[in-house]
Amino acid sequence: MATHRRRGVDRFHKRHIKRETFRDCGRRCVYCGSALGLEAATLDHVFPLAKGGDNAPGNLVAACQGCNQLKGSMLPTEFFLRYPWAGWNFMRYARAVHRQLKRGARRAVSLAYAKAA
Repeated sequence: MATHRRRGVDRFHKRHIKRETFRDCGRRCVYCGSALGLEAATLDHVFPLAKGGDNAPGNLVAACQGCNQLKGSMLPTEFFLRYPWAGWNFMRYARAVHRQLKRGARRAVSLAYAKAA
């Protein structure tokens, strides 16, 4: 009988990525800014896998469970337009993400505040 290996990243590698991402994000949720413990932190794909994102370190951030569920599979610009406070915190705490994602966050937050004024 053949054994099936689960695709993707093995448990050790995933734990290593989570620790590095957690450290890079200042041990905080990048969306709400709350302090996190390693066990409470979740990995969020800024550009969702469902929309063509990948598991590259520049696309992963630490987030609390609530913010991760709130974002769901929304694109970063959609999420930051809807919740500008999350975009503001993202620019502050997400230190190791791709520059393009940070630029998009900055634009979305600016547009959200311009619409509100």
